Amino acid sequence: MKIISIQNNLGLPKYRQIVLSIEKAIEKGILAKGERLPSINKVCLEFSLSRDTVLQAYEELKKRGIIYAILGKGYYIKSTEVTIKQKIFLLFDELNIFKEDIYNSFLKSIGDDVQVDIFFHHFNNEMFRKLINESNGNYTKYIIMPTNLSGAVLAIKTLPAKEVFILDQTNPELKSYPAIYQNHKKDIYDALLKGKSKLDKFKKLIIIFPGFREPLGMKEGFENFCKDFSFEHEVITKFDNRDIEVGETYIIPNDRDLVAVIEKSKLQNLKLGSDYGIISYNETALKKVVENGITTISTDFEAMGEILAQMVLKGKKEQIENKCSLIIRNSL
Repeated sequence: MKIISIQNNLGLPKYRQIVLSIEKAIEKGILAKGERLPSINKVCLEFSLSRDTVLQAYEELKKRGIIYAILGKGYYIKSTEVTIKQKIFLLFDELNIFKEDIYNSFLKSIGDDVQVDIFFHHFNNEMFRKLINESNGNYTKYIIMPTNLSGAVLAIKTLPAKEVFILDQTNPELKSYPAIYQNHKKDIYDALLKGKSKLDKFKKLIIIFPGFREPLGMKEGFENFCKDFSFEHEVITKFDNRDIEVGETYIIPNDRDLVAVIEKSKLQNLKLGSDYGIISYNETALKKVVENGITTISTDFEAMGEILAQMVLKGKKEQIENKCSLIIRNSL
């Protein structure tokens, strides 16, 4: 039975007709998992088509995970699930509660006919390059969280440029790619400025900045604010059970350090909000109640996932800065 049907006056691109023909053949049971498709040359000769037209159709089906290629042998049916219209490669740095919010929001907004495969590079350059290399050509869209990894740009540029989206952090080298991102340098500066009247009662601002996972812009924005408004300040890479001095305010990106600072303050019998201050990063329900409320600098992670889904679905090619805010509580 004939698998592919082409009509010259249908008003539908020829490559799309090939895709639809194969989908229908799968749905009708004419093609089963593991069966071989007609070769590109055979389809070209039978319908007087260019090789590029047939290749475009086969590559689309390959990206959706419906077919696969064996070098020198041809294309074969990999999956009979033809309802999946897009197959998305999603590369996160790590899984935490905030990334989970982005992921769940994205899944909720992207629709049921999209398959999302999630991977994690754990801030490892080699793993980052390996995952991108192995995924290349197997997905319709690529969503990448590059963080501060050196060499990330070169790896990303090996992917199909029109199918890449950048998430959470971007940089000038990635300005040609659509993105939904946090402007960490601006966000921390603006947040500290909003809280300046509270910060004025403290004598020194300290940011705990290990510099491994944290965005570099966070440190730059902190230092710019302190210099612009003449705040005594310090950047430390770890808290390491140091003594807290009265009048210090700690800006804490990592929740492990947040716990360490609070535990140390209790040993020193210091009162949060008067003896010393805390600004934490990333809002959670727990921070609303811990120590009668922890002040946070946070973006809207659910909004980030929703905006990302709309960018993918509508093919938007924008760079969108996600909103960030300072939520002032008892710790200041």
